[in-house]
Amino acid sequence: MKYLRALFTISCILFLANCNRKSKSALISDSEVLHLNEYALTQVIIYDVFTPPVASRIYSYTALASYEASRFADPKYSSIISKLKGFDKLPKPEDGKNYNYTLAATKAFFTVARKVTFSVDSFKKYEDRIYNMYHDNLDDSTFVRSVKFGEEIGKVILKRAAVDNYPQTRSKPKYLGENSPAKWRPTPPDYMDGVEFCWGTMKQFAIDSSSQFSPPPPPAYSEDKNSEYVKQYTEVYNANKNLTKEQIEIAKFWDDNPFVVMHNGHLMFVDKKITPGGHWIGITTIACKQTHANAVKTAEAYALTSVALFDAFICCWEVKYHYSYARPVSVINEKIDNGWLPLLQTPPFPEYTAGHSTISAASAAVLTHEFGENFAFKDTSDLHYIGMQRSFNSFTKAAEETSISRFYGGIHFLNSSKMGAQQGDKIGNFIWNKLKTKN
Repeated sequence: MKYLRALFTISCILFLANCNRKSKSALISDSEVLHLNEYALTQVIIYDVFTPPVASRIYSYTALASYEASRFADPKYSSIISKLKGFDKLPKPEDGKNYNYTLAATKAFFTVARKVTFSVDSFKKYEDRIYNMYHDNLDDSTFVRSVKFGEEIGKVILKRAAVDNYPQTRSKPKYLGENSPAKWRPTPPDYMDGVEFCWGTMKQFAIDSSSQFSPPPPPAYSEDKNSEYVKQYTEVYNANKNLTKEQIEIAKFWDDNPFVVMHNGHLMFVDKKITPGGHWIGITTIACKQTHANAVKTAEAYALTSVALFDAFICCWEVKYHYSYARPVSVINEKIDNGWLPLLQTPPFPEYTAGHSTISAASAAVLTHEFGENFAFKDTSDLHYIGMQRSFNSFTKAAEETSISRFYGGIHFLNSSKMGAQQGDKIGNFIWNKLKTKN
């Protein structure tokens, strides 16, 4: 239902811009078109229930395609993919010819989106309205030339996506962990196999390797009551019994679990919502709108944030499956209370490090460079999905709250949240310095 409401909202906006087909319809602003494109993509990601790492891949390739077409509208912006790994050289606009680069960006965006998602028919009505709007306002040659240019860029982006190790790992066997001390095994309520255990082998965009920013090992298994291992799971158990109202709110606000399985007697249903990466794409939208960013800066912000998300997920997942560390619920059920469940439902993959902490810190680092420190904003990214919003004085503060939320939710040890945040911050700053340094 939320998905249908979202598409209805987009349709209404475009209908108002396109209502009088006998005369030229008013163009939506270039930046607003890019925001609507991202919004439409997020709804499909939610509907198709992509895992958080896979969602980051979808956001990154589509955003890069959009930016590489948009950037020609302003000569001070340069190519991002020329500094990334594995991309072929992109086409350039013909000299002396007219283009609408936002139209080209939209075509590039959806050329990629249609190949990296499932429910591609969901894009059709939206795309048709966008293209009709531009067709009403451009001469035929400019329209056709812009669409062709965007499609060519999209094809170059897709060529790289075909060899990033994602298609090559789709037939992987299930990962069920191992039933030994401190090692990950499937968790309640549904004991699903480990998600995307090959993600650490994905071809990175900007970082040198998936282990470039690896943190130190987590506390080793011990039965000594004074050991760090025992202290960390005891800390989670005690904290979850005494959560304040605000701590509960923080945990639920940053849950961002795209596939929460709900049980009611013999009935089972799924509660869908945005992924962790989708949450930070939403924050990027808020920052762009709040600063009235033009289309090229908007496209750049989406692209840089998405690259940070993608590489951060790769680094984090390399660590997760290297250590295959047990989740708090597994350890607490075994050592303290066999009936205990955390406030949040535990996602189906190993514990160390915390994924949301890692990708949030990486995104916050990029956005801080892009929009400045002490950037106050109201985060309404989840308002349509869970009816909650929170205010922050900076992207860093939002990322810090994300990190502690995993501890409040009972799905991560505090050390994992801290180490993930440190890892993500290093990744985000590395990406910014690499991509924004002039050749």
